[in-house]
Amino acid sequence: FQVVFYSPRIDATGELKNHTVVIKFILMGIPHTKGLEIELFILFLTFYLLTLLGNLLIIMAIISSSQLHTPMYFFLANLSVFDIFFPSVSSPKMLLYLTGYSHTISFHGCASQLFFYHFLGCTECFLYTVMAYDRFAAICHPLRYTVIMNQRVCAVLTVGTWLGGCLHAAVLTFLIFKLPYCGPNEINYFFCDIPVVLPLACADTSLAQMVSFTNVGIVALLCFLLIITSYIRIVYSILKIHSSEGRRRAFSTCSAHLTSILLFYGPVVLIYLRPASTPWLDSVIQVLNNIVTPSLNPLIYTLRNKEVKSALKKVLYQVVNPSAVQVIGLFSS
Repeated sequence: FQVVFYSPRIDATGELKNHTVVIKFILMGIPHTKGLEIELFILFLTFYLLTLLGNLLIIMAIISSSQLHTPMYFFLANLSVFDIFFPSVSSPKMLLYLTGYSHTISFHGCASQLFFYHFLGCTECFLYTVMAYDRFAAICHPLRYTVIMNQRVCAVLTVGTWLGGCLHAAVLTFLIFKLPYCGPNEINYFFCDIPVVLPLACADTSLAQMVSFTNVGIVALLCFLLIITSYIRIVYSILKIHSSEGRRRAFSTCSAHLTSILLFYGPVVLIYLRPASTPWLDSVIQVLNNIVTPSLNPLIYTLRNKEVKSALKKVLYQVVNPSAVQVIGLFSS
């Protein structure tokens, strides 16, 4: 059905005519998955809960352990915050309609979803770049690391990533939703995003398409080039280390970050920077990007990190057995 109201407009001939204006959109879900709602609900809910739990544990571990109060773990805590909010933009609504609730989303709700999706996505892109710079400073300039990455610099870089992401998302959202939507309102997707919302506009979308493609492309490419530049310098510095153990430890501190970068940039390139779009493939890639990748980051950053694993064990012990911790505290005092 069409959820619209009528608004009088003056056409090219100067006559007053009624035009339908969309006030709600209908999310059609993931293409070619009809009849799999229960299975998908269980699968997506599991990944979503794992994402929330894993990233909350990472944040708690970093806050509770004084050994992890360093720039690298400060940025990792920021990444965990984004990995909690990023899937929360689309997952709750998707889980609701998989259980049979309404597929509709209001016009302003759709705009908010698109804004927060690109705000958090772009901010995370900037954050990966900052994390690469942090690794560059730690490995290439170890004696000056604490001076280069002092608290003020970390705070400025973090605020800069948030403001940059907000500006990027605001420009895209304004360009997409200032267009009139007066025709079809069925979004063949599970959330509102540029490639599926823009074709529904009943006006010339060439400017919005050009700016969104350029904006996303420039941000992603610039960040990627800065990351590559940082890691070229890092690899060069590591190869100069004479000790094999030293080289191994240096590479291990970067491997988790590189893995996360590949998981983050792969979907961005496949969805936004391709000349042609395939709805089913785009949906699968977005599911991986929105739900699966944020749940993997806690594993990626803890599997080979003894400090984080040790802090996590302490947090889990305090959560599971708080009475025992109180008893130990009494005896130790």
